[in-house]
Amino acid sequence: MRITDVKVDLVKCPLPAPFYPTWGSGLQVDAVKMTIVQIVSDEGIVGIGAGPATGWENVVGIHTFLRKQLIGRDPFMIERIRPAISNAKLRMGWPWMVEAALWDLAGKACGQPVYRLWGGFAEKIPVYASTGELCSLEKRLQYVQHCLDRGIKAVKLRMHDPHPENDLEVIREIRKAFGSGITLMVDANQADHLPGASDMAASWDLPVALRVARALEALDVAWLEEPLARHNYDGLTALARKVDIPIAGGEKNTGLEEFRILAEREGYHILQGDCVFSEGMFQLRKAAALAEAHHKQFIPHTWSNPIGLMTNLQLAASLPNCPWFELPYEPPAWNLDIYNVIFAEGLTLEEGAIVVPERPGLGFTLREGFLETYRVPYDAEQWTVR
Repeated sequence: MRITDVKVDLVKCPLPAPFYPTWGSGLQVDAVKMTIVQIVSDEGIVGIGAGPATGWENVVGIHTFLRKQLIGRDPFMIERIRPAISNAKLRMGWPWMVEAALWDLAGKACGQPVYRLWGGFAEKIPVYASTGELCSLEKRLQYVQHCLDRGIKAVKLRMHDPHPENDLEVIREIRKAFGSGITLMVDANQADHLPGASDMAASWDLPVALRVARALEALDVAWLEEPLARHNYDGLTALARKVDIPIAGGEKNTGLEEFRILAEREGYHILQGDCVFSEGMFQLRKAAALAEAHHKQFIPHTWSNPIGLMTNLQLAASLPNCPWFELPYEPPAWNLDIYNVIFAEGLTLEEGAIVVPERPGLGFTLREGFLETYRVPYDAEQWTVR
C-alpha cells in the first residue's frame, strides 16, 4: 500500500451560541475551526485526522512541508514518517493530525480500531464533564445537577477569577450542595496564555498555588490542574511536596523529552498530553508508558475539536493508567449536538461512561455532506479566502 494523495481543508463549524473560554480572556468563539487532513492510499482507503486551526496556517504548512514527503510512502511505516511530521512544527502550527490520519488509515486497512491494534484496555471509560467558562453560582449549580441527571458523576470546574477566593467560594457551595454525590476536579489554566487574549497577566506564583491547593484539598477535590506555568518544574515539585491533592497538567507540553521530565519529576501525578496539541498519538502512548513506569496516571486533554477528541479516545482506551476521560461540555455553546453534526454515528454515553467505538481506525465516519457544507473555500494558488 502507498500514499497517493494528501488533501487538507480548513473547516468552520458554527456553534449554537457564543463561547467565552476561561483560557482566552476577552475572546468570543463562535465556531469550531479545524484543519482536516485526508490521506489517500492506492487501495482506496482514506485516513482522516483533524487539528485545531486559527486560519490557514496548517493547510499551508502541510502543503508546503509534508505533502510531497508523504506521497509514495508506505502509510504503515508511521515511525519512519513521524520525524518529518515532528520537524514540520518548526515552521507551521500543530502537525499531529497528520499522524492521526495515518493511524486512521492503518486501522481501517486492518479492520480494527486503533486502540485494539495497540493491545486495548478499556471498552468504556468514565467521563468527567469539563466546563470551559466562568458563570454564576446559580448557573453552575444547575449545570452540576444537569450532569448528574444525565448520569455523569464527575465535573471539572474552572478557576480564573483575578481573586482566587471568589472561585473557591463557588466550589465550596457546590460541594455543600452535592456532597460526595459528585466528583470534582478543578482547572486553574495557569500554564500559559492563549494568543490574542486580553489578560496576559503573570501566572500564579507558588504561594498562591499553595493556598488554593490546600483549600481544594480540604474540599476533597480529585485534582488541581495547571496551577503554575508550564515549565516551572521546580515550583510544581515544591507544590506537590506540600499538599496531598494530585496535581495535573501537560496538555501543551511538547515532545517525548518534556514528558519524560514530567514523568520523572514529582510535580505532576497526572499527565494530560493531547494528540493534537502535544505530540503524535504513538509518541504520547510512549509518554503514557513513562508515566506508568513512575506510578502516574495519563488522562488525555480533549478541549480541541470533536475529531481530536475521538483521536484521544483511542489513545485513552489503550492505556491501563487512564481512569477518566475528559468530555468538553458547556451548554448552550458546546453541547453534545456538535458530534451529531460532524459524525454519522454521534457520540455514545452509557451510565456516565463514554463507549469506545468498535469501528475501524479512529472510530468515526464524517456525516455525509459535512465537508462540503463547512469547508472554507480558498484559492489553491494564493491561499486566500474567496
